[in-house]
Amino acid sequence: MRWFNNRSSGPTARNPTVPVKPPAAGKKKLFIGIIIGTVALVLVTCGAVAWFVNRCMHADDEEGGICPRRNAPAASIFLPLENMVVNLADPGGDRFAQIGITLELEDARAEDRIRQHLPVIRNAILMLASQRSSAELLQRNGKEKLAADILREVSRPLGYPVLAQRERAAAGPPSQPSQQEAAPGRASSASMERNPVRRVLFSSFIIQ
Repeated sequence: MRWFNNRSSGPTARNPTVPVKPPAAGKKKLFIGIIIGTVALVLVTCGAVAWFVNRCMHADDEEGGICPRRNAPAASIFLPLENMVVNLADPGGDRFAQIGITLELEDARAEDRIRQHLPVIRNAILMLASQRSSAELLQRNGKEKLAADILREVSRPLGYPVLAQRERAAAGPPSQPSQQEAAPGRASSASMERNPVRRVLFSSFIIQ
């Protein structure tokens, strides 16, 4: 009996109820490795972002570049005008048109300048439309020609005269300087500025 007790309590005895603890050093190394990997990933990402921003700041404005063009046009401002009713130049004078016009402008400053000249602009538009016939305005090219003429009349009070098609043909090649393009009362440098009126759009066009 003594022999059995000594053997069960000796150093070679095993107790199945006692769990074997894994070494703590392995978990610690794994945790440190995860932290190092995360920090390295963050540093690489920050470096890539910094390189891209620096490349965009110093890149030339070339087509097909990886960076967006810095001289890309800003969003347009749309200024709708009140609908206009005008008698057309048909024989008998019994045809008329109801026209809705929206101006596409470069920015809000151009909108303020347009509003200051609205009476002059509306008068010019009515005069232009009254010179057209219903047959002309029913055609696509007739509407496009009217829009081009309206653009010229809208730009004129702002000091940005746009030549009509026949005037451009008489002025010669664009490379030759023409005094017709110079706005009266404005400096020559101002005549080289971009016209803030981008397009003339028709929101409605009814002929009766």
